[in-house]
Amino acid sequence: MNAARAWAELLRVPALFTVPGDALAGAATTSLRPNRRTLLAIGSSLCLYEAGMALNDWADRAEDAVERPERPLPSGRIAPPAALAAATALTVAGLTLASRAGRPSLATAGALAATVWAYDLGLKHTPAGPAAMAAARGLDLLLGATATAGPGLDGDRSTKAAAPSAGALAAHTLAVTAVSRREAQGGSSAAPLAALAVTTALAGVVGGGLPWPSGEGNRRTGTTSTSTSTTSTSTTSTGTASIGTSSTGPSSIGTALRVARHSLPAALALAYTGTAAKPLFHAVLNPSPPLTQRAVGGGIRAMIPLQAALAARAGATGTALLTAALAPAARKFARKVSVT
Repeated sequence: MNAARAWAELLRVPALFTVPGDALAGAATTSLRPNRRTLLAIGSSLCLYEAGMALNDWADRAEDAVERPERPLPSGRIAPPAALAAATALTVAGLTLASRAGRPSLATAGALAATVWAYDLGLKHTPAGPAAMAAARGLDLLLGATATAGPGLDGDRSTKAAAPSAGALAAHTLAVTAVSRREAQGGSSAAPLAALAVTTALAGVVGGGLPWPSGEGNRRTGTTSTSTSTTSTSTTSTGTASIGTSSTGPSSIGTALRVARHSLPAALALAYTGTAAKPLFHAVLNPSPPLTQRAVGGGIRAMIPLQAALAARAGATGTALLTAALAPAARKFARKVSVT
């Protein structure tokens, strides 16, 4: 039991719930339903994420011995060679799974694995560290898009369609990583304040209040952000007339479903803001190590509603709801094992 607990801490098991949403949000941008290749992308993402966790602690074992002696490696509960071996094996497993989804997926997974290893072994403590971590999350979303589209379709087209969602996820990751660089020492309000601004801006964009960067809008319905609002308004007006004649008719039910679908991105964006903003605000007021670590944990958990909002914005309502359903499990396990 103690060994299992140590590995759960090393691999940050609660954070695993933030990973499937990357591939699912990427799949949503392809206008295709999640398929077998999407599952392979999720498996690859999980392996590469855990490889990064194990490699991170292996690379930071000397630093953790001073700042976090309770961590599995400096406390002696896991031997450093075992952590390095786990990181290597998980990387190989992740690349193998990606290869089963096609060459485009393998290429994306290869870039993701290289970014993870470069970050943990060299870039983490440089100014390029947050950007490298952001690139990793963006590539993880692109992995879901390229895998779902498959090798027989236009890979460039699927990558281009997924680029705005990947950019949004990368921006959030960049902000959270910048905060995490001070989680052991605290003492700076600048990074939490910047992250709070990024969270607010992303919520406005992803929730539909601001134009989508690509201008493509909802690829499933063929509308742009502006036309979606117009369609929603006109549909609501039609629905009002239908309700006046038959409140339980198929037309009114269909209208209610359409209104709910159009409202879902905003609701999920609100959940994203609620998860990330409160601990960030506390860290701004008091950038102590405990509150800064809490802000980082909130930022990590906030990835789930953000991924769900991105899927909803792409028109994949079912995928968005499935992704959002991972949030309660993430909160439950975070009470037992730290995500940072």
